[in-house]
Amino acid sequence: MKKLVLVLFVGMLGFSLTAQDKAAKIEFKSETVDYGEIAKGADGVRVFEFTNTGDAPLIISKVSSSCGCTIPKKPEAPVLPGETGEIQVKYDTNRVGPIRKAITVISNADTPTIVLKIKGEIKGESGK
Repeated sequence: MKKLVLVLFVGMLGFSLTAQDKAAKIEFKSETVDYGEIAKGADGVRVFEFTNTGDAPLIISKVSSSCGCTIPKKPEAPVLPGETGEIQVKYDTNRVGPIRKAITVISNADTPTIVLKIKGEIKGESGK
């Protein structure tokens, strides 16, 4: 009987400790940016806006792209609870054709890995 009470006590203690842990939560305004049809050489910079909806500072540790044609830029400072931030993405618009790329965001949020997407099409000088 003593062992059962001890196991229940330790189990409840562990549960109460984890229930009090604070966590960052990252919530994006949109997880896809659609460039639409843009001209070759046009401005390729777009922004993913997000909010830390958790109750702990959000630290984005890494942002990477599925190819070298897309350069993501992350915030360097922690994003405090309730604050907003942005991940800037620059696509090389000198590459004519469809855009279908992924940007992976790694952070200390309760969902540690999120994949963002960019899409669209770069048209050449003749509109093709």
